[in-house]
Amino acid sequence: MILQLVITMECDILVIGAGIFGLSSAFYLKTQNSGKRVVVIDRLGGPGQGNSAKSEGAFRNLFTSETNFLLADSTIDWFKHMEEDLGYHINLSYIGYLFLLSEEQYTGQRAAFDRIRGWGAEMRVLEREELEEMIPDLVTDFAEDEEAELLGLKPVDYGVLGRKCGSLDADALTRAYEEEFLKLGGEVSYGTEASRLILKPVEELEIPGEPFVWQDTHIAGAETSKGEIKAETTVIAAGAWSESLLDPIGFDSFMRPKKRQLFAFKDPRLDGLFKVEGLNDYGAMPLTVLPKASILFRPELSEGSIWLGCADNLGRRFKLEDDPKAEEDYYTNNVYHALVKYFPCFKDVRPMNMWADQYAINSFDEIPVVTSIPRMIYVGAGSGSGIMKCDAVARVAAALHGGEEEVELYGGRRFRVADLGIHKRRAERESLVI
Repeated sequence: MILQLVITMECDILVIGAGIFGLSSAFYLKTQNSGKRVVVIDRLGGPGQGNSAKSEGAFRNLFTSETNFLLADSTIDWFKHMEEDLGYHINLSYIGYLFLLSEEQYTGQRAAFDRIRGWGAEMRVLEREELEEMIPDLVTDFAEDEEAELLGLKPVDYGVLGRKCGSLDADALTRAYEEEFLKLGGEVSYGTEASRLILKPVEELEIPGEPFVWQDTHIAGAETSKGEIKAETTVIAAGAWSESLLDPIGFDSFMRPKKRQLFAFKDPRLDGLFKVEGLNDYGAMPLTVLPKASILFRPELSEGSIWLGCADNLGRRFKLEDDPKAEEDYYTNNVYHALVKYFPCFKDVRPMNMWADQYAINSFDEIPVVTSIPRMIYVGAGSGSGIMKCDAVARVAAALHGGEEEVELYGGRRFRVADLGIHKRRAERESLVI
């Protein structure tokens, strides 16, 4: 049921945020609480219209952190179930993830790659000669290129290819979770902005100014643009906007927002990137990460275009933006100079489209956070990997609500709920970072 108007209402579980974390969490919360009223609200007009729909839609299980691997690998299995068994067309494409690495980079990660293989990840290591044969557009050596030396570019000596990796339609995925949630009797109210969390004492004395410091307190719901919503449990899953609700009550969201930009290209000069054999079943480049500058690109098979981004961490300020804009100058006068050295086919090619979203970055270990205080659960800090870990993270959130110590991820593997918390967190820092 999609609600059109809220004046004052009560529910058992209120989920703030209809992005990928919010709707996937709502689905599992409703699954485990079928007799309870679960309501999702969002300030925008539909599911995933914030940062989820602007996502690159990439997924990988190629992680050096076992926590990351379990979250992503089980979620990818769920994606396959959604498409093949549940009939959702989420445009699941196993194009692969290709990390291009110098000798130094590969040697430094070799032990980690061995661990990844031990967890069962499908991974292939390609040497320079194989890469040059398979990808004619790739330049691997800059020995006589003074400009490349000035840019500090690293040669390409190895490629590490994750096979159970690829891309999907993030908007379709978010809508699929919404549909499953609504089938269970869940409710959503769009155009409903949460302005403030309601903090109340456990035992109200009806004295002006409470809650006082000596009273036990809890979250009792939220003030919204359509009135007050009282809830037994309030779930904050508002992505980069979570801090605006959590900061006023003194709760650390363990994340900060940072803009990320995507540039789309469609040009005959890039056709060679769709004529690559031996790396996937599509005859196209995998999602490819360059050895320098955290530049990555992938083919968008549905439209025959290339989507390109760059994780510009140092130098890009943390800032919350309601409507972030891409900066063409950032591509043409910055990213372009390194990109065109590795892939000269991009020479003089301009983006046909561009957009920006915001990562909710947990800069400590870049692993999502699922934690709670009395009658409130926070699900966030996806750090750009919310899509690829959403199903596992949502199951953890539902298990936390149910008071469970462990949760069964899709496919049967067990996961300790507290590992994504704060006080008993147990998550290894990721070293294969983009």
